[in-house]
Amino acid sequence: MKRGTTMVNLNINGNIKTYAVKNKEQGIRLSDVAKDFEDDYSGYISLAVVNNELKELTTYIKEDSDVTFLDTKNPDGLRVYTRTLNLVFIMACKCLFKDSKVLIEHSLSNGVYCEIHLGRPITEEEVAQIKEKMDKIIAKDYDINKTIYSKKEAIGIFESIGLYEKAELIKYKDEDSVKIYKCNNYIDHFYGYLMPSTGYVKTYDLFKYQDGVILMAASEEDKRIPQKFIPQPKLASIYKESEEWSNLIGVDKVLTLNKIIESGKYGEIIRIVEALHEKKIGQIADIIKQENKRIILIAAPSSSGKTSFATRLCIHLKVNNLNPVSISLDNYFVDRAHTPLDEYGKMDYESIYAINLERFNKDLSDLLEGKEVQLPKYNFLTGKSEKGEILKIDENQPIILEGIHGLNPMLTSSIPDDEKFKIYLSALTQINLDDHNRIPTTDLRLIRRIVRDNQFRAHTAEMTIMGWPSVRRGEEKNIFPYQEQADVMFNTACVYELSLLKTYAKPLLEQIDRKSEAYIEAKRLLKFLQYFVELDDLSDIPPTAIIREFIGGSKIVH
Repeated sequence: MKRGTTMVNLNINGNIKTYAVKNKEQGIRLSDVAKDFEDDYSGYISLAVVNNELKELTTYIKEDSDVTFLDTKNPDGLRVYTRTLNLVFIMACKCLFKDSKVLIEHSLSNGVYCEIHLGRPITEEEVAQIKEKMDKIIAKDYDINKTIYSKKEAIGIFESIGLYEKAELIKYKDEDSVKIYKCNNYIDHFYGYLMPSTGYVKTYDLFKYQDGVILMAASEEDKRIPQKFIPQPKLASIYKESEEWSNLIGVDKVLTLNKIIESGKYGEIIRIVEALHEKKIGQIADIIKQENKRIILIAAPSSSGKTSFATRLCIHLKVNNLNPVSISLDNYFVDRAHTPLDEYGKMDYESIYAINLERFNKDLSDLLEGKEVQLPKYNFLTGKSEKGEILKIDENQPIILEGIHGLNPMLTSSIPDDEKFKIYLSALTQINLDDHNRIPTTDLRLIRRIVRDNQFRAHTAEMTIMGWPSVRRGEEKNIFPYQEQADVMFNTACVYELSLLKTYAKPLLEQIDRKSEAYIEAKRLLKFLQYFVELDDLSDIPPTAIIREFIGGSKIVH
């Protein structure tokens, strides 16, 4: 060993690899280590976990450590890759259209929907110019340098370059430190991590879509080709509607929400949100009445507020002189001994084959024919199906079915499509942190679930986070493929709710030990929640509000 050289032992994916470090004070850079392991990953390495802490590839390791690299097949790794792609896109737009406003809006069909506000619609030719400029920025391989400043310093920097909204949002951060990234004279703040340079973006696509563009990152199946875009016009439409709602309320960013809460004027916002929900549910009930639909199917991913929505829809249907009955799909589970297994060998209660489809369809058909039916009741303690209530419905009396398989044609294969009315729910975030930092819909649902599980199921935040990947796999398989088959979509999100949920979620997330497998995810959620001013006054939230399903105090969910 040469004089002055220090050996650093890294336990990488269970294998010890020793590196000679010439400068002990500096250490060895993770991006250099990652090059030795690129062939071990099918995706692009974009991040690392060092001693159970997420670290950017620009990080230097000075001592023996446990290291796991994350690639674009990992959710955290894909987020970093996509965020870096967003940066390249923003830089290209700013180069081509100096005074443009670039908005990173929301996810759509495995991609990200963005808008470039020029005071006029963007053209296909201009989108091609943006892509060409992005390719040049990637080819130049500009370094992405991160510097940590105090809040006061960061605010001064952004004010000096005219980014006053970004400067003002930073004032609300709980932590005093602020990351500022600089790339080829472009300066920005992201609450998440980035890759070391623009050249790390190897695969992407960009194309015009509606009023904006879609950015597609590397696909999970093959990193050399971009994600495939599958048009989702109904989902895009509900996002557009949510954006219009936000504009109506006057809350499009966290900054404006914070100011409203600080001013004490949040009561009106809550009442407007509730009125919008009530109006839309009433409109859905009117369509069902007008079209004389017998079977109402409600499907939604986890923590979308299915139970509250279904109850409120029942009320509106009764106002329309209908008398709906509700049947729980859970009671049609096959006996536990016959439950299918997932790829990990565990009982897969989210598989459609966990439901007795033959009996379910026969019972539905018999009910619609006016016959008396002995419904099953599933005993979750014994894992067996037992005899439930006897049900007979009147002519034209609708049946409400809510569950993850609601839109899957297999569920109601014996019922003609013209007798079904299909509703898809989701909690689509209506506000973002700022123009360049979006809040994923999945994060909102996870925070809802953390709060609800703690309130009503005695689960810790750690337990909920650890079970979330399995929930997400079930959604990808059983819900999302069918969402565009819905007759209507309904967004259950409330524009103010993250400020409200922060009060409940923050202490739960802070309880997670640094050694826990859930620690990294908890820390990530806390990072973006810190920008929200807490809303702890519940007096304006009615007992029928969907958010009550998660925080408690609901009069319609038991």
